[in-house]
Amino acid sequence: MKANLPLTGIRVIDFGQQIAGPAVAMILADLGATVIHIDPLTGPRWKSPANAILNRNKSTVNIDLKSDRGLAQALTLINHADIVLESFRPGVLKRLGIDFEQLRQERPELITISMPGFASNDQLRSQWKATEAIIAASSGAFTDMGFNRVLMGVDPSFSPLSLGSAYGTALAASSVVVALVAREKLGVGDHIEVPIATALMEGLSYNSIVIEGFPKRYLTMREHEISHRKENNIPMDVSYEDLQEYLDPFFRTYECKDGRFFYAVCPSHRNHARRCLQVLGLYEELLAEGLPEVDNLHLPINEWEGETSIGVYPLPKKWADIISAKMKRVFLTKTSEEWGVIFGEGQIPGAPHRTTEEWVNSEHCAQAGLIVEVDDPEYGIMKQPGPMVWLEESAEQMLKPRARVTVDFELALAELADAEHSEATPGPTGTVTAQENREAWLAGIKILDLTNVIAGPHAAAFLTRFGAEVIKLDPVTPLYDPLIGTLYSFQANIGKKSALVDITTDQGQTIFHQLIQSVDLVLINAPERQLEPLGLDEASLQAINPGVLFCRLDCLGGPNRGPKTDYIGYDDIIQAISGIMSRFGGPQTPEEHAHIGTLDVNCGFVGGLGMALSLYHKMRTGQHSRACTSLSAATNLAQIKFAYDYPGRAPFNEASGREALGNHDLSHFYLTKDGHLFIDAIEQELIKLERVPGLAGISEVDDKKSFLSEALAKASADHWADALREQDIAAVRSVGIAELRERYTRPADGKIGIHLGSYAFSSYHDHPSGYPVTIVDHCSIRPSRAQIIAQPPTERFGHSTTEIMASLGYTNEQIATLLNDNVIGTGWGKEYLPS
Repeated sequence: MKANLPLTGIRVIDFGQQIAGPAVAMILADLGATVIHIDPLTGPRWKSPANAILNRNKSTVNIDLKSDRGLAQALTLINHADIVLESFRPGVLKRLGIDFEQLRQERPELITISMPGFASNDQLRSQWKATEAIIAASSGAFTDMGFNRVLMGVDPSFSPLSLGSAYGTALAASSVVVALVAREKLGVGDHIEVPIATALMEGLSYNSIVIEGFPKRYLTMREHEISHRKENNIPMDVSYEDLQEYLDPFFRTYECKDGRFFYAVCPSHRNHARRCLQVLGLYEELLAEGLPEVDNLHLPINEWEGETSIGVYPLPKKWADIISAKMKRVFLTKTSEEWGVIFGEGQIPGAPHRTTEEWVNSEHCAQAGLIVEVDDPEYGIMKQPGPMVWLEESAEQMLKPRARVTVDFELALAELADAEHSEATPGPTGTVTAQENREAWLAGIKILDLTNVIAGPHAAAFLTRFGAEVIKLDPVTPLYDPLIGTLYSFQANIGKKSALVDITTDQGQTIFHQLIQSVDLVLINAPERQLEPLGLDEASLQAINPGVLFCRLDCLGGPNRGPKTDYIGYDDIIQAISGIMSRFGGPQTPEEHAHIGTLDVNCGFVGGLGMALSLYHKMRTGQHSRACTSLSAATNLAQIKFAYDYPGRAPFNEASGREALGNHDLSHFYLTKDGHLFIDAIEQELIKLERVPGLAGISEVDDKKSFLSEALAKASADHWADALREQDIAAVRSVGIAELRERYTRPADGKIGIHLGSYAFSSYHDHPSGYPVTIVDHCSIRPSRAQIIAQPPTERFGHSTTEIMASLGYTNEQIATLLNDNVIGTGWGKEYLPS
């Protein structure tokens, strides 16, 4: 039964193939929508057990869209739908006779969504065969893999994670639900384009940001070593073992008693680092050896009373070496699992390194509902990722998904007819029709953002592009050092108004309650155990503002409670425990998947989906709700190609380690005359490869890797990419983010750079921080009707405190008193970004 699920009655036609399109429809189906998936007569184009996940809760119809009968059937199904989704190259579906623009003219309430690999207006790339790896190679995802790979001289790097699809899925699913919110108000739908390449670039936003004149206090030991080697013409050839000594002691891997590894991630937060040293029995010892403490880390470094402090990232090499040596000895005294419990119960971010197979089969994932069991018709009892997002009130219904089924056209049509459906409300009357209304989807919605670091702040920032108004509330005294507390906010807090309030005081509590009363939704990232002390449990929150919505993100949470539900953590914790690091670096040399915020940013996008879902549910039912997601749910989406198990499953042996340069010989990086080329073909395309000049004979040799290595070295990467694409073989020259940024950056102009194609960056020479900053445009979601708003850059913490207090009715005199008493604040230090 799905009667209480938030999307019950919504009908979806899913033409998606590969991962992203079907995954969007899967999320909608998990949330109660009736989804009819359309496959060719030969079945899905991508042959993988993951299709059992992507098509659960759906009914599949096999239709030949190239036949008159098949086209007529498809159009009949569409005529009974609220949402139609496709993921082909631009123009393909229209050429087959399904014209989204025409369909929406006939039925203005229809929402259509296209998810091409590259933007439809990307004149260079729109018609490329855009596989997951091709999009990644085109977007810098395989070249900009972090300081570790730079020091080890590994370039390019390959990762089998489907990050582009994961980001695209979260962004597209969110946009659909936000469009449903707008449809409830206006009575009309929209057409939305979400290019996967643009989504990937937005997800990799922390890899592409440039801050000119960056203060040296924030440079890590790895960055100093990279500069030293470049300046002195020293090769980048650091071994994995030597690399560990360039890592901060609170942000690195340690070997344990059982020979397995543990990842500690507690820099930048004084309490976390202190707790870590205390449970290791090292805190007092280090104080006795002179470890300094600095009270205010947000002062310029030349005003500190000591050379460093607990809670500073990065630590200077002297203290990093001392602390690391001690921590290495202590970690060897217990097993990785024992340390996992000690850190988790002690509220210290850290986790044992595990494989994806162990993650999928873990007790916590089973109990928490992060992994669910589905009785699939082909694979039997299959462990699959659980819901990506849920409302607490109906989460239990999502834990027993219906297995995928194949039906004929008549049954599919009957299923759509049986689905409950709320007719779209009529649009407003007046001289401007609803179809001409360019209002942003969430205009007038107000959110109180209580989050920190990356995932939570990104959730609220994500919704500002749709017109939501966000107040970012932080403490008067910061919890994090400026690197994580301030630098990360350059992207995570765009478009928000910032206020600083000490809610631990009586007066601060009053202000806090007034802010809650002024908004539609409250957002936080915290484990469930922290809610009641903050007054954010269901009863307390509704007593303050009846009907207010609530959304929560955390690290290890799921629809149910599990043994690790209350453990705290960051992106890196989930990377370690879910197998991402063991795959990327190799099981014995685990390594952080180097894109900063790999999971964080996408968890933020899914959090945005949760908030939109709550808004839509309230508009339809009048009922408030509490939406949830977690970094654990985000990792399952990123690993959807691997995160499953069933009796007889093939080994978990996907490409892993630093030596991996592809999935197999035909999907691989090759060195050409002037750089690397990624070719992404399959065995069935050998006949096409034979037609490429210079590759004749490839189908006759057993060692295709050697054949391609020798042949491709004879010409440039662009030459081969063009020749391969002539035969519709997916191929591209490996591109770095710096090249894309140089080509697609313009001075910030208060607009979204959709016109530039798949990639766009804005340069803020007058950034409020005082430093010139270049960041990626948030242009992944491209509606035809509604406006997407270009947000102003992140303001200084506390910049809007007095304005917000005045909006609550406080006088200038009262505000001055509250400032004097440190109940409120207008900044965390003398400078926006301390020098």
